[in-house]
Amino acid sequence: MRVIVTRPAEQAAQWVKHLRDAGIAAVALPLIDIAAPPDAAAVAQAWRGLDRQRLVVFVSPNAAERFFTQRPAGSAWPDGVAAASIGPGTTQALQRLGVPAAAIIEPPVEAARFDSEALWACLAERDWSGAAVLIVRGDGGRDWLADTLTQHGAQVEFVCAYRRLAPRLTADALQCLDDAIARPDQHLWFFSSSEAITHLMQLRPNHAWTASRAIATHPRIAQRARECGFGDVRETHPTLDAVVACIQSIAS
Repeated sequence: MRVIVTRPAEQAAQWVKHLRDAGIAAVALPLIDIAAPPDAAAVAQAWRGLDRQRLVVFVSPNAAERFFTQRPAGSAWPDGVAAASIGPGTTQALQRLGVPAAAIIEPPVEAARFDSEALWACLAERDWSGAAVLIVRGDGGRDWLADTLTQHGAQVEFVCAYRRLAPRLTADALQCLDDAIARPDQHLWFFSSSEAITHLMQLRPNHAWTASRAIATHPRIAQRARECGFGDVRETHPTLDAVVACIQSIAS
């Protein structure tokens, strides 16, 4: 059984390596392309005002990577500014990029899931009255956390650090897609984004997915896969150990 990792290219490559190290056959088929933001000047301005923020929220590893890619020369993470991470992958990216571990707020590893609601549980006891909060994200996304912070008195702003696009598949990627469709019993789709599933449906709009299997790292993603016709969808915690265990249970 071959596991198809659908994350954006950089994260897909990392996951493929980890899964192969665990003895699992895996291949990258990125179903979201990551592109430059529509307004680089807005990102530069966000960096100039970073020390005025009480909290900067990063919604994904791509948010962290792309925000820091556009960091002005000589800029460092300012003292006293907290960085909120949606989950372990984002935290690892932030630490690699130079954010001190003590400055990072994230859901605990044992959290049932990694999302805005889990992150808010770590923030809810703090006083947000008048606090400046910056949310670093792509072009659009859920506003639940921003709305919740605003309801608790925070002054929330957004900066778009990247754009998410439909994938432009190479010949090898198209062959991988066709192989998975032709032999669904020999493949397992690994989804960590509902948008990736939407892009897959756009690539093969007339295909019936009832014979295909998938694992998903969040209930909303799993529900999207079921709505699109996947016959067997399992939910898993998004940590490497949990994903490996889920894959092994299906393979056995």
